[in-house]
This record gives sequence, structure tokens and C-alpha cells, in this order.
Amino acid sequence: MTDLQLGLLLIGAVAVAAVLIYNRWQERAARREAARAFASGHTDVLLHERREPTLEPRRPQVAPGAAPAKGVDYVIELRLHGPAAVQEAWAPIKQRFARRVLLAVDQRRVQAALQLVSRAGVVSDAEVIEFRSMVETMAAQLAAAVHAPEMRQALEAARELDRICADTDIQVALHVVGIGFTPADFAGQAFQAQARDDGVTLTLDVARTPEPARGYEAMARAGRSLAQARGGRLVDDAGRELDERALATIGAQLDAVRQRLAGCGIEPGSALALRVFS
Repeated sequence: MTDLQLGLLLIGAVAVAAVLIYNRWQERAARREAARAFASGHTDVLLHERREPTLEPRRPQVAPGAAPAKGVDYVIELRLHGPAAVQEAWAPIKQRFARRVLLAVDQRRVQAALQLVSRAGVVSDAEVIEFRSMVETMAAQLAAAVHAPEMRQALEAARELDRICADTDIQVALHVVGIGFTPADFAGQAFQAQARDDGVTLTLDVARTPEPARGYEAMARAGRSLAQARGGRLVDDAGRELDERALATIGAQLDAVRQRLAGCGIEPGSALALRVFS
């Protein structure tokens, strides 16, 4: 093989990997924009194709003991002067905002937080104003001192974080085709498997997966093994066959995604990542 032929093969592998990740990112980005437009009251959304609006996925329960996170949450701090019925005063706020809020109580220090960023985008200014007003009412009921950060700065920081999250909200899919309908059982794996008419599709939700590089490697091994055992092919969304070089290039790109998220204080698969990417 000449140097030119090798170079062309390398370029092809990178191109296949980039297209695979870009296609899945583009699909996620389209869904985010559709959800935002629908939530803002638009009756129709035109993307690359028409997509009917869908209900927002139910948010997971906030883990007990979860702490507010800078940039992700708008946090108002209360200082109690003595024993107080904090949970009772908090109840109307929790009922109004449900799983988008959390309360952290440490003796006389109370943090009331509204989650600003999720897969649906950034909450509206009106919601932050409403939350702040309700917490200030709560503070008055408890005779507590209250400190609320400037809302504009918090929302600007949340929008910047949302842009990064949108860029890194990637799902990788590998398809094993040519093996017929094959119900797949990969219990305990970080990736998901779904049977299709001509094989099976393996998918990895990068931001919600702890150590996504390992999860991807396991998914690629499973796909290769299944294809080899059943005489099938491992392909991307466009039906292009994926060789070892293309698979390795995808893995390298996923590591860059993990590093970018970690730089924002969001480790993929962590409790915070599960909150943000919900």
C-alpha cells in the first residue's frame, strides 16, 4: 500500500466517524429545538423535516442529599435565626416546580435551588422571577435572612452552559445488519440494544454514561462479535461499513466530549449529568 492510499484510508475513516457523530448530534439538536419551540407556544416547527411535538420526558427523582451546582442551578440562600418549619414552608414551591427544584438544609443554612439547564434548554426569565418571589415569601414566613444572586448573570451563565451541553449531547449508534431479526440481550451494559428487521441497533447516550469511552468500547466489541458470529456487517446510520480505524476515531472523539463536559464540572454519568441531561 502506498503512502497516498494509506492517507486516503485514514481520511475516509475520520470522515465516516465524523459523519456518524454529526448525524446523531444533529438529530439531538433538532429535538432540543423542537422541544424549546413547542414549550414557548409555537404551534408548528419546521426543521429538516416536520416533527410532531412530544411531551418532555419525565425528570428523574433528585437523589437524596443532592447539592445545588453552580451554573446548573439558581441558588437562593436563607439564614435561619432559630428552629423553623422549613419543609412545610417549602411545600408550595416544590408543588409548583416539582423535580426542577431541590432544597439543601444544613442546620440554620438553607439553600433553595431551581434547575436552570436541562435537555429542554434554559428555563424562562419569568420562571426564575416566580421562583425567587416564592422563596422570598418562604423566607418571610420563616423570619430568615435571604440572599439571592443577580438573575441576569445566572441566566447568562446558564445559557452558555446550555450551548456547551447542546454541543456535547451526543448519541452514538452502531448497527449490526444482515443477520435478520435478532432480539438482543445485553443486560448490565452501558449501551442499549434494539432489534430491527435486519439485525440490531446498539446505542450509547454519551452524557448519561459513566466512563463513556469504556461503554463505547464494550458496545463496539459487542457489535463486532455479533456481526462476525452471524455473518453480518457493522455499519453507521448511512449504511457505511465501520472498520477498526473508524471505530477508534469515534472513540477518540468521545473522549474529547467527556473532557469538555468535565471542564464544566459535569462528569458523564454522574448524578449531576443525569439531572442536566434529562
